[in-house]
Amino acid sequence: MSKDLFVSIVIPNWNGRALLEKNLPSILLAKKNKKNRILEIIIVDDGSTDDSVPFLKKEYATSIRLIKHTKNRGFASAVNNGVRMAKGAYVCLLNTDVIPSKNFLEPTLTHFIDKNVFSVVFHEENAGPAVGFFKNGFIEHKGGKEAKNETISFWASGGSAIFRRSHWMELKGFDEELLAPFYWEDVDLGYRAWKRGYKILWEPKSHVIHKHESTINKNSFQVAFMNRVKERNQLLVIWKNITSEKMFASHIQGLIHRIVAHPGYVRVVLDALKHRKLVLSRRAREKKECTISDEAVFAKFSI
Repeated sequence: MSKDLFVSIVIPNWNGRALLEKNLPSILLAKKNKKNRILEIIIVDDGSTDDSVPFLKKEYATSIRLIKHTKNRGFASAVNNGVRMAKGAYVCLLNTDVIPSKNFLEPTLTHFIDKNVFSVVFHEENAGPAVGFFKNGFIEHKGGKEAKNETISFWASGGSAIFRRSHWMELKGFDEELLAPFYWEDVDLGYRAWKRGYKILWEPKSHVIHKHESTINKNSFQVAFMNRVKERNQLLVIWKNITSEKMFASHIQGLIHRIVAHPGYVRVVLDALKHRKLVLSRRAREKKECTISDEAVFAKFSI
């Protein structure tokens, strides 16, 4: 069978030796199920300082492809590198804290018969598809209700979804330069996909368990820093992607209101403005390449 019909699993890892030991066996078990069409398992080690690499070399040398970064480059960079190296036509992204069911990919593959389907999101326990909305001048999102049938999703999780690799490469993947070190990169990618006329689906029969034990947490970074990065990257995603003049005017109004109500937010704005040259370059590309309006994208979702 052609490799074009197969899936490459990409797992970014940073100091996740304990999680790999606990969860990698489930992924290898899923690989044995031929209906999942798993061609390879790629683990991108992003400059770990624990014993992740020696552990993988000792226990899984023949079962995985190991890509090593000599220094920590961030989540988005690790994922992008793994996708670039992938041989399959489809790429399944899994965080080290995600445990897939034995047949988790089977229900997703038929969706890709539709050439406009970019990604299919897995069904995490007690979680439905993502719903996006534009409120008070800001892009917001929340979890939607679980359903019996597949439905659209505003974005696809960078650690719990399968993607069409050709579309990923066309979209240039996660914006690792603008949105480093983490947060909002998968929302940004999903929104760009929708604006190019592609689809993101959520599949209820594709079951995974997400323990949310990843290393991007308060044990690795200060909570205040993490929150500031989230807020800054939310701004950058808006500035980059909202090309509707009416909606962007609404954003400026909402931004002013937020600064007046919360003066400390000025620091977030100043952090975002440091990237103005890059964001303007990205914005110009979005204006040129997008085919669907901002209003049309948000009209697809209801809250």
